Amino acid sequence: MTNHYIDLMNSDCILMMGANPAENHPISFKWVMKAKEKGATLINVDPRFNRTSSKSDLYMPMRSGTDIPILGGMIKYILDNELYFKDYVLNYTNASFLVNPEFGFDDGLFTGFNPQTSTYDKTTWSFQMDDQGIPKKDPSLQDPNCVFQLMKKHYERYTMDIVVETAATPRDQLEEFYKTFAATGAPDKSGTIMYAMGWTQHTTGAQVIRTMAMIQLLLGNMGMAGGGVNALRGESNVQGSTDQALLFHIIPGYNPAPRSTMATFADYQKATTPVTNDPKSANWWQNRPKYVASLLKAMYPDQDPDVSYNYMPKLDPGQNASWLVLFDHMLQGQFKGYFAWGQNPAACGADSNKTRNALAQLDWLVVVNLFDNETASFWRGPNMDPAKVKTEVIVLPPAVWCEKEGSISNSGRWVQWRYAGPKPMGDCIPDGDMALELVRRIRALYEKEGGAFPDPIMNFNTAGVTNPDKKFPHDFDPHRVAKLLNGYFVKDVKIGDTTHKAGTQVPNFTALQADGSTACGNWVYSGCYTEAGNMMARRDKTQTEMQANIGIFPAWSWAWPLNRRIVYNRASCDPQGKPYAPHKAVIAWDGSKWVGDIPDGGWAPGERHPFIMQAEGVGRLFGPGMADGPFPEHFEAMECPFEEHPFSTRLHNPTALEFVGEAVKRAVCDPRYPFIGTTYRVTEHWQSGVMTRWTPWLIEQMPQNFVEIDPELGKLRGIESGDLVIVENMRGQIKAVAIVTPRLQPMKVMGQTIHMVGTTWHYGWVHPRDGGDSANLLTPSVGDPNTFIPETKTFMVNIRKA
Repeated sequence: MTNHYIDLMNSDCILMMGANPAENHPISFKWVMKAKEKGATLINVDPRFNRTSSKSDLYMPMRSGTDIPILGGMIKYILDNELYFKDYVLNYTNASFLVNPEFGFDDGLFTGFNPQTSTYDKTTWSFQMDDQGIPKKDPSLQDPNCVFQLMKKHYERYTMDIVVETAATPRDQLEEFYKTFAATGAPDKSGTIMYAMGWTQHTTGAQVIRTMAMIQLLLGNMGMAGGGVNALRGESNVQGSTDQALLFHIIPGYNPAPRSTMATFADYQKATTPVTNDPKSANWWQNRPKYVASLLKAMYPDQDPDVSYNYMPKLDPGQNASWLVLFDHMLQGQFKGYFAWGQNPAACGADSNKTRNALAQLDWLVVVNLFDNETASFWRGPNMDPAKVKTEVIVLPPAVWCEKEGSISNSGRWVQWRYAGPKPMGDCIPDGDMALELVRRIRALYEKEGGAFPDPIMNFNTAGVTNPDKKFPHDFDPHRVAKLLNGYFVKDVKIGDTTHKAGTQVPNFTALQADGSTACGNWVYSGCYTEAGNMMARRDKTQTEMQANIGIFPAWSWAWPLNRRIVYNRASCDPQGKPYAPHKAVIAWDGSKWVGDIPDGGWAPGERHPFIMQAEGVGRLFGPGMADGPFPEHFEAMECPFEEHPFSTRLHNPTALEFVGEAVKRAVCDPRYPFIGTTYRVTEHWQSGVMTRWTPWLIEQMPQNFVEIDPELGKLRGIESGDLVIVENMRGQIKAVAIVTPRLQPMKVMGQTIHMVGTTWHYGWVHPRDGGDSANLLTPSVGDPNTFIPETKTFMVNIRKA
């Protein structure tokens, strides 16, 4: 989230698209309702009328997978009607930048596409440079090669008629939607978007979010109170796990994972540290050498970073180690073992039969979870013969979240400290103690047996996370971990007129050094646990009058980065430092300093561009870093009921993540599977249901999986509410109870009547009662080319009575 939960109350218009917060993120919805009490408009766009829809001022139905046509149409509407925030667009975006004249787009493809590799050579996706090496600009926005004009040309095709035809949205509602949200482009207004997996789990998922980010830049909603692009996480610490580099392509603090082509630390720094000649660009990632050197010192305090960099695992050039790829390689026998730590891939992974068969190729599988689940027991599950499964499964019992002390980072980047409640039952121990003991036992094996390249394991800093006064299983110390994340001075360091003594905590990441004199486990968390104490544990409601006006609460917990609550907040002011919306100012220049929230840098107005994490210093309407194009473009899902669409002759995203030989498992315009399937969540269950399916009062409220269909489809298939039905495709089938409901309606799409089948994914065959197997038996193993997230929100199925 660029903003935070409380800030939702400051919005004039809230768009919920790709999310159902009233049901799945109810804490956030409290602040949405406060915004409504203050006069805000709530818009919900969703294939199904849901609990969020029931509270909305405007509900608009849509066909799953048509987010880009709807949002691309809004871009056209904003541009055609000149509703964009002109000063903001000119000063704070790359709208005026001149693009390489060789750049082009034709029939679904941008210049540089290689059909053999299904990838782009992005050479032409560049800017024209002046003799100083700074992008050339046209402040009039009239040059045909400027981003603004290229964007207008790109979205010429996204007319109201074509959007209606493609997305099955009623024209009057679509126009009202565009008009209402575009009205937030006024300087004193702001609109926000709340999205979740309904946007991300598509083969164009990253581009869906890009499209909305472009809208927010056009309307001047980034950095504003009540603005931004706000992702709702699936559980309380998804944000924290991402911050700490759960994903394969990054190391902590969103730094790129090293590649084997970066043989030395100097090579890594040169390859990953952006350079700009623009004196007004903060180019914050120029500090990456400081952050990574400090990370290396945190992991290996006794080594110079140039040495310990050699300990880092390195990806091969082009290597993809994402979820879908790992399980595809596992199926091919390329893995000996796998840790399923706090996850249930046999139920939550796309194409779950593929996932379960992949697990059967392992020598060993370690499952760390509270309860038995589909992953721990995959070997005795449906279509499995235990006698033929070689995998040895070891289950370790962890402590429950309320039995552990430590921090969680919520969707709004607020890092909040939790204290342990009851003691763990039986032999259950916290995950941190498990990980620490694992390191110790691996070290013992190295000492006993030797082995190749032991240095990364033997030299790793375990002392920095243990309490020397305690013994296993109680010596893992979350406070020491938090202090290590914050960072400390390895030696005496003089910064300005202040000398910081070795061993003291760094005040924040601005004190980190590139020479190995500071250690820091994660630069974005630097400032969370200083010499003043645990900032994450603060519960002080004190605010200045300006902060209280919009609900900053700077002394309640701590937010990364630097306790900033709204990122890119200098864009909320004009180039002179005056807030565009004084009645809900985020920051303001008082003549000598910024007041309000923590600013994105303390420079005086006009000294630096506000989008400090971009090398150009401005928001990107033209995004050359994307894998599938600098402008979002509509493609149908990899499984769809059509052979063509009106935007181009390219049916699917040409760069989507696919696997050799699996196209035969996908249905495109296949009469055997004529209905669009989608998945979602309910309040009563959580994730794949590993905890909630064992909770009696929750299973009583929602005892088994259900399938929602519209009344017309019910008549077509002879299905009534309460009937047991089978939903199936070429990958698998599930049984569920039918709910025939007008919450879903048939849609007229490109001359066809289309029906949707919606189901939840909280269930599985391991269950105290028969609630049905996982809906992910139906979802395809294909993914977005940027994030590689699976496309589980749009796929094709058939439905029939059991």
